Amino acid sequence: RESSTAFGFVRPSPTSRVIMTASIVADAEDWVKSELAGQDGSHDWWHIARVRATALSLAREESLPESSMLTVELAALLHDVRDWKYSGDANAGAEAVSSWLEDRGHPADDIRSIVKIISNMGFKDELVSSASSSASAEITPEFKVVQDADRLDAIGALGIARTFCYGGARGDPMHVPGVEPRMGLTKEQYVQTSSAGGRVNTVVNHFHEKLLRLKGMMKSESGRRRAEGRHEFMLTYLEQFHGEWDGDR
Repeated sequence: RESSTAFGFVRPSPTSRVIMTASIVADAEDWVKSELAGQDGSHDWWHIARVRATALSLAREESLPESSMLTVELAALLHDVRDWKYSGDANAGAEAVSSWLEDRGHPADDIRSIVKIISNMGFKDELVSSASSSASAEITPEFKVVQDADRLDAIGALGIARTFCYGGARGDPMHVPGVEPRMGLTKEQYVQTSSAGGRVNTVVNHFHEKLLRLKGMMKSESGRRRAEGRHEFMLTYLEQFHGEWDGDR
């Protein structure tokens, strides 16, 4: 049932809010599945499903209020829609998500919160720009858990699998002795690694250029705790990889 306020406005009942929440989540799932259909396994629906589950788990560990859970869930579900690595447009995802949510009558303040999260949670968005220094995104509790969930899926056993999957889809070699990782990349240099160029980009170098840095970039206490084991697993894997590559193991 709905109730009226003293000023005559209709206040949705708790039951109707639950129904509205379930409806937009289900619609988001369907839209994301359609958007990511045919995408390689590094950024497919199952990546989204894992990030959603991890983000909600982190939110509970961080004691976020129930009122934050829909923001967390929708941001996690929608964060890779028209990702710049695939669309070639850094603004395509935020614009598509904002329009999609507006079309469904989602509250404007929550749309702004969701779009801020997905627009600023990428690794490249924390790198120094050679062009100018831009203002940092507001680090809300919701931002922390969604970004940490996405980064946790980029490291550990799943991160290793996703990295080789993405490199294979791009045609990158696993490893080329003598081609060293580029450390301290600017935002522009990192973005250029996704475009054609004269330099060889290897999967193993991606560990050093990005993945091994993520443990130190976690925002929540829960995310930092989970990152420890995944980070150590990658170090062990790389040691084994190079030993086998060199014929020593």
